[in-house]
Amino acid sequence: MTQPIDAASPLWFYDFVSPFSYLLLEQHDKWPSMPFSLVPVSVYALYRRWGQRPANEVPQKRMFVYRHALFRAEQLGIPFKMPPVHPFDSTKVLLLAAAIEADVPTVCTIFRFIWRDGRDPSTPDGFADLCQLLNLPHGERLIEHPDTKARLQRNFDDAIALGVFGVPTFRLHRQLFWGEDALPMVLYCARSPGWLESPEVKRISSLPSGLPS
Repeated sequence: MTQPIDAASPLWFYDFVSPFSYLLLEQHDKWPSMPFSLVPVSVYALYRRWGQRPANEVPQKRMFVYRHALFRAEQLGIPFKMPPVHPFDSTKVLLLAAAIEADVPTVCTIFRFIWRDGRDPSTPDGFADLCQLLNLPHGERLIEHPDTKARLQRNFDDAIALGVFGVPTFRLHRQLFWGEDALPMVLYCARSPGWLESPEVKRISSLPSGLPS
């Protein structure tokens, strides 16, 4: 039986299809100095659950997202090369990360295979090369194991229960911080968690909507 996520611990949700997850992990040395558990989860499953339209379905938004990812990479000095197609099906590589409970260096290696080397891990050759790089010759068997699929499903179920709606997402002090550009906010709240309980933060966090539902 798979174990639930420890919701009281610092968490980081990611999907390998997300360039901003890659860019944020490359800044790991800037993260708060606490042990974050890395949680692979399908961002497209999250979109479906919350009824969100993916950026790739809006042509101008898709173009902007790719340009913005490249701009941020250049701004941060992080090597960046788009894979040959995007979005790609990240299911197999998410399952692989779940199967081995991939740590930070391993997740970083997988991200670099995709976003630094520009490889597609969803193709047979791409996945085989990735498994070879990770010294996992039985990767195909690992991702087919029922426990592996159950673990990834549990990640999704727990993410939904916590309100996660996209990636990359930090969960710290039982609050969610979404996006690569949220890192300064995460760092601030790690130092000053009381800010989240300030009157104005509480006020804007429960504003009523002025539009009909």
